[in-house]
Amino acid sequence: MIEDRTGVMLGEPTQVDAETKAIEAPGAHHAELRLWLRMLTCTNLVEGHVRTRLREVYDVTLPRFDLMAQLDRAPDGMTLSELSKRMMVTNGNVTHVVERLLASGDIDRQTSERDRRVQFIRLTPKGRRDFQVMAADHADWIAAIFDGLAPAEISELMRLLSKVKASTLAVTAAPGAKEPKS
Repeated sequence: MIEDRTGVMLGEPTQVDAETKAIEAPGAHHAELRLWLRMLTCTNLVEGHVRTRLREVYDVTLPRFDLMAQLDRAPDGMTLSELSKRMMVTNGNVTHVVERLLASGDIDRQTSERDRRVQFIRLTPKGRRDFQVMAADHADWIAAIFDGLAPAEISELMRLLSKVKASTLAVTAAPGAKEPKS
């Protein structure tokens, strides 16, 4: 097994794959590719840790936690369509998670008085209490992950990631708006 500098086990070394060869090729945007892979690795490590902790401590999946988080911000509830847009998943994915949370008593569902086809989903008092406990632990888990960074480093990362977000939006918002340099 290989260990990174933080002590995380990364697995056995593998043969050089096509992606690694592309990164190592001259003129292939080496720095940008390494940055993307580092960001992706960090995201996957954090998400994996949170998923594991939610499952071990609360027997809850990350999608259920995320749906409850959305509803916590909307005390009057949300429609399935609003939930799927905010969570960036399909209505089918939201429906499955909703069914599980209905069964656990964490949310309830009401039909709209204006349009019987529309249903509003909201946290029950039990669901709100359950979520608040989970959210507090979630915040602690995230804080522990970033504990090795000084406040100034966190601020600098936030500043730089804001630039990454703006650059990404500039490229992805309007197709063809910014062509890659050759």
